[in-house]
Amino acid sequence: MAEAPPLTRRRRTRGVLAAAGATLLIAAVDVLVPGSSVASSHREAPLISADPAVDNTDLYAFVAGDQPDFVTIIANYYGFQEPNGGPNFYPWATDAHYDVNIDNDGDAVPDLTYRLTFKTDDKRGTDTFLYNNGVVSSLDDENLLFRQTYNLEQLDDGGGKKMLIKDGKVAPSIVGPASMPYFQPLRDQAITKLQGGGQVYAGPADDPFFADLRVFDLLYGANLSEVGQDTLKGYNVNTIALQIPKHMLALKGDAHRNPVIGIWADTERQTLRLSPGAAKAEGPFVQVSRLGNPLVNEVVSSAGIKDAFNGLEPVNDGKVQALLDRVNQPELPKLIEAIYGIKAPAEPRADLAEIFLTGVTTKANGPIKADLNSQLNNADVDPKKFAPSEQLRLNMSIAPNPQPNRLGVLAGDTQGFPNGRRLFDDVVDIEIQALEGAAASGHLVKALAAGDKVHHNDVTFAPNFPYVGLPRNKAVNTP
Repeated sequence: MAEAPPLTRRRRTRGVLAAAGATLLIAAVDVLVPGSSVASSHREAPLISADPAVDNTDLYAFVAGDQPDFVTIIANYYGFQEPNGGPNFYPWATDAHYDVNIDNDGDAVPDLTYRLTFKTDDKRGTDTFLYNNGVVSSLDDENLLFRQTYNLEQLDDGGGKKMLIKDGKVAPSIVGPASMPYFQPLRDQAITKLQGGGQVYAGPADDPFFADLRVFDLLYGANLSEVGQDTLKGYNVNTIALQIPKHMLALKGDAHRNPVIGIWADTERQTLRLSPGAAKAEGPFVQVSRLGNPLVNEVVSSAGIKDAFNGLEPVNDGKVQALLDRVNQPELPKLIEAIYGIKAPAEPRADLAEIFLTGVTTKANGPIKADLNSQLNNADVDPKKFAPSEQLRLNMSIAPNPQPNRLGVLAGDTQGFPNGRRLFDDVVDIEIQALEGAAASGHLVKALAAGDKVHHNDVTFAPNFPYVGLPRNKAVNTP
């Protein structure tokens, strides 16, 4: 593999942090964590198994080649689904907010939030345990007994609220080939157009994240012997896909002067009051899951702050020394040095601070000499109000690459991760290389060039919205 060239070039108040049955303290910060917490990014925090329905697993943001005037944002939830997971399958939580946040001025608070809330129409009652009582050929098919709809609202930093979609149709969980032999029509019917341009999809999809997650077995077996197996192969997720005109997301509506936006997804839950055979949602909504850049809470955070990170709003990231320390003195390069003998880059890691906290910009005076994807590069941003925070940042002005490289920016493809994230970006290999200093040096670490040997998804992505693959219809353990 050739070495990559160097880089060239709302105020909204929530509960502070959430946890159920426990109170946590973030080191060096006087922040308490009440309530119930789950995790983001494929079960990576200790309390995730309690509430997978609101678990953020992945976030993507990119400009698609067939819609160059729009930004596509894909937020995934409820990982490790397979169609034999009945009888309840994988419904969206009806007592939660599913939020996609946009920060276009760099102050680490949302300027826009796209919020989905879900409702359920369950016709099964005491008649049956089945999700459907025959083949389901449309979303209005009388055989479909369990249905969900959603409302989509746009919230702004001035306290405004606008209903964009009311009672949008959700594609159902995929039950299996006898019940839903043709899922494409169901997915097509669940795509709703937005007034003024854009479209929305909510429903299942093949999990687009591809990786060998045996990194947790002492970094691939301590000798790179445990690589090449796509851990997520065969599993589905719940997907929210938004396609929104660039000018609607840009600061002052001007995507030419202000092309950079920051994106993160979060979920908010109400407290549940439990009684025998029932659960009632009540009380204020609190943030219980969060996701911007991939793998941050999995391999950057330590175990002791994972649950707290999920409840932390980006505006508070720079106040949490325990989190900043994990960026400036990351653990993974030290483990790689100890296990594989590849020397870790010198600390503190200003290059990682750019990638994860500020976006890549020469204004950060860091080692990566490029103006790529920081809100500081927007012409109308006030630098005095800029706040470092963990977000997935996207420069909307960079055109889609007709010959994309899976290693994104590290391979000279500036439309790829960490400038946003495309479905086919190999984020595990990219982040390992970045943690080993490749973004600052402009050269891949040859000894790790093969990465985890899972370089693409096992399912073909769709050529048009919502781009994710159709959900798998066979059990993972099918021969």
